[in-house]
Amino acid sequence: MEEDLDAHALRRQGWTISAIARHLGRDRKTIRAYLSGERAPHQRRQPPDAFVPFLEYCRQQLCDDPHLWASTLFDEVAELGYPGAYSSFTEALRRYRVRPHCDPCQASKGRDRAVIAHPPGEEIQLDWVELPDPPAEWGVGGHAHLLVGALAHSGRWRAVLSESEDFAHLVQALDAVLRKLGGTARKWRFDRMATVCYPTSGQVTAVFAGVAKFYGVQVAICPPRRGNRKGVVEKANLSAAQRWWRTVPDQISVEQAQSGIDKLATRLDERRRSVDDVRVTVGELAAGEPLLELPTLPFPAQLEVVRTVSPQALVSFEGNLYSVPPGMSGMHVTVRRRLGEDVLQIVTAGKVVVARHHLAPRGAGRMVRSPGHVIALERTVLAQVSDRAPCKTKTRRPLSPAALAEAERLRGRGGSAASAAERVVINLDTYAAVADRLRTAPTPEEEPGE
Repeated sequence: MEEDLDAHALRRQGWTISAIARHLGRDRKTIRAYLSGERAPHQRRQPPDAFVPFLEYCRQQLCDDPHLWASTLFDEVAELGYPGAYSSFTEALRRYRVRPHCDPCQASKGRDRAVIAHPPGEEIQLDWVELPDPPAEWGVGGHAHLLVGALAHSGRWRAVLSESEDFAHLVQALDAVLRKLGGTARKWRFDRMATVCYPTSGQVTAVFAGVAKFYGVQVAICPPRRGNRKGVVEKANLSAAQRWWRTVPDQISVEQAQSGIDKLATRLDERRRSVDDVRVTVGELAAGEPLLELPTLPFPAQLEVVRTVSPQALVSFEGNLYSVPPGMSGMHVTVRRRLGEDVLQIVTAGKVVVARHHLAPRGAGRMVRSPGHVIALERTVLAQVSDRAPCKTKTRRPLSPAALAEAERLRGRGGSAASAAERVVINLDTYAAVADRLRTAPTPEEEPGE
C-alpha cells in the first residue's frame, strides 16, 4: 500500500513512470496499472475460470437428470476439452450451485452402516444388473443383462454382457468374469437369484452346487432384503450404470459395448485406497490377492438360444454368422452349444440338427459357411434366375388383331344391350284396362272351371 501511495504522490510531483519504477524497484507496467486503477496492491490478477465455458452444459445435464454422478459429468466435459482436475470440477459445481436440490435423497442420508472386514482372496460378490432400453439391434427385449463380479477386498470389478439370465448364460458370464479377474476367490456371494438358490429358503440348488464344486469354491447367499451385505458389487453396479450405460449410443454393437465396459473397469483400477496408512491403488490391492486358479475349460453347461434364419441362409450367434441349408429363410431355429466345446449345432423346431460348425471367436464378425451349404444355396439361387435377357419396357406395341377383335366384340355386346333397352316401351293403357276389369267381381257363371 505504501508503494501505491508513493507512486501516486511522485506522479503528481511530475515524475515519469520510468523514474517512479526505478525508484520503487518495480516494473513500469505495474506502476502504470497502479496509477490507472487497473490493479490494487496485494491483489493478484485472477486467471479466467476454466469451468465457466462448461457451466451451461453442466447445468443443463443436471437439470435433465439431477442424480447424474459428478464423475460421469466430469468424463463428458473432459472429452469436450475441460482442462481442470476432478477436484476443481466438483468444487466449481458446489461454488456455482449447479446441482438441483432433492428432498427425498437428502432424507435418506445419515443412516448407520456396518463395516464388514474382507480378507484378501476370501470373497467375490456377483450380481446381475438389468439395464433398461437397450439398442434395438441387440434383440434382447426391454432390458440388457450385465453380470458384475467384484473382489470384496480390493474392489476390483469386471462385467460381462449376456443375452439372458438363465442358468447356462449365468455360467457362461460367470466364467468370463472370473477369467477377466485372473482367478476366483474362495467364496462366491449372490443374492437370492433363482438360478443359484431357492429364493424362499436360500438353499443352493443341486445344479449350481455342481458348478461350485467344479470351480472348488463355496457359495454364500445374502439374507433377504439385505443389499448392503454385498455393497462392493452394488457400488460397481452403480458405476457401470452411471458412467457407462447412461451414455451408450443407439448405434452400437454388443461387442463394442462390451469393450466400453471393459475400458471403464480397467480405468477404475486406478482409484486410490489407504491401507494401514499406505496409499495404494485398487489395481495394486487386487494384484496382491491370493486367487485360486481356474479350470482350463468352463463348466459344461448347455447353452441354447433361438434365432431367425436370414434370406442368405445365415444364423447370427455371438457376433458371427453361421450357415444353414437353403430354403429355411424366416424359420426359427435353436443354436445349441456346450460350454467348453468349440462346436455348435443348429436345430430346427422338430429337434432335427441341420448344421454343425466350429465356433468362431466371440465378436469376430466372421461368416462360417459349410461348403455343402454354399453349393446348395448357389444351385437354389441359380435355379430361380432365368438366362433370358430382361424385357424392354420402352417399346411401342400397338394393339394386336386379336385384341382389336375382342374389343369390337365387347363393343357389339354393349351396343345390342343398349338397342334392346331402347326398344322396351311401357304402355300404361294396358295397365288401365286390367284395372277396370278387376273393379267388377266375376259372376258364378264366369267362374273358371264351370
